[in-house]
Amino acid sequence: MAKKIRLLVLLIVVLSTAVGTLGSVQAQGKEVTFISTQFNVVEEAEKVRALLKDFEGGAVKFIPSEEGPMLDVLKAEGKGGKGLNDVIGALHGTFPNLLAEDLLLDQADVLAEIEKTTDVNDAFVELGKMGTKDTQYYVPWMQATYVMAANKDALQYLPKDADVNNLTWAQLAEWGKNIKDKTGKAQLGFPVKGLFHRFLQGYAWPSFTGGMVTKFKSKEAGDMLRYLRDLWQYVNPESINYDFMDKPLLSGEVLVAFDHTARLKGAFDKDPDKFIAFPAPAGPSGRGYMPVVAGLGIPLTAANPEGAKALVKFMLDPKMQGSVLRDLGFFPVVAGVDMKDLPKGVAILADAVQKQITAKDSVPSLLPIGLGAKGGEINQIFRNVFERAVTKNEDIDKVLTEEGASLQKLMTETGAACWAPDPPSKGPCQVQ
Repeated sequence: MAKKIRLLVLLIVVLSTAVGTLGSVQAQGKEVTFISTQFNVVEEAEKVRALLKDFEGGAVKFIPSEEGPMLDVLKAEGKGGKGLNDVIGALHGTFPNLLAEDLLLDQADVLAEIEKTTDVNDAFVELGKMGTKDTQYYVPWMQATYVMAANKDALQYLPKDADVNNLTWAQLAEWGKNIKDKTGKAQLGFPVKGLFHRFLQGYAWPSFTGGMVTKFKSKEAGDMLRYLRDLWQYVNPESINYDFMDKPLLSGEVLVAFDHTARLKGAFDKDPDKFIAFPAPAGPSGRGYMPVVAGLGIPLTAANPEGAKALVKFMLDPKMQGSVLRDLGFFPVVAGVDMKDLPKGVAILADAVQKQITAKDSVPSLLPIGLGAKGGEINQIFRNVFERAVTKNEDIDKVLTEEGASLQKLMTETGAACWAPDPPSKGPCQVQ
């Protein structure tokens, strides 16, 4: 009898374990793994995780990643035919690398479902087709850009007759000089430790040369570097240590700053009445600016493709788009987002973004495209030029020639064609 009881108890334990394991498997099947190159700063990632708790399609595991490691993981999953990642969040320039490896699921059906109730920006939808007619390799997720911000106390030092919403780079330098002359301090600010390479790629080069890669070592690029060399005497020396500009603005270390909207947001959230936001200045070739478009892809190897599709739909819901704007400073790609009750600081930034996008002399410059895991190399090349020519005062022509050779090698090795503002190319983009 005792033996039968022990066997019965053992059977109950085994069955309980099996049921528990089955329940665990079922629960895991509902989890959606979301890997993203966006919001990979700790504070931002935590805000995303908080927003994702409202997703009713199961638990979401949010994994922030740099672009290179993410591409390596997804390529390995593609080769193995089995993956752990269900949704990919990345900038537009990342997706050509995934497409080249045939790693992306067509989401035309997902977009069609979304557009039954929500109008998605047509231009961004077209970008997600990656040059095809009907295949939707990614669904637009959000957009952002970089703008200028200033403490209102700085307005008294504006050059005579200057319009803060229609500045030139020459006027910015004069503004910086006026501030230094009157206060004794250099109080322009740039996030040199942060996203400063985007300033160089999308604002400095396009504004002075009209290009990014094709005009990299042009005479106009030399003029731009001489301008920056002169400007830098009015830039707070601590800029080399700044990654986000919100705190230097709030502390008063700088009066005028440039940064990503999401990285200025902290200052405008905390004290919106103290600051203004305005478009980046214009140069001889126009008002260069960089629209940042991010998309949501689904890998062919997704472990939970249905959950992935549900999460993409959730992220495109106008309510969720509004939450991302309010909490993270990235702007919607869909219509119907309630802008009436935006926090005052976010509304100020949104107005500056709109003015910059619609400026008649705007020169939109896309993020680098087609460089794959070598995407970080182009950023370093632009940074090298700045450091050598501006902060170390090396010969400008020599710097442009040497770094231009490195840039051409990168374009040739990756086969990356030109992207806006450079004209389309057949084959690798050529440095001029």
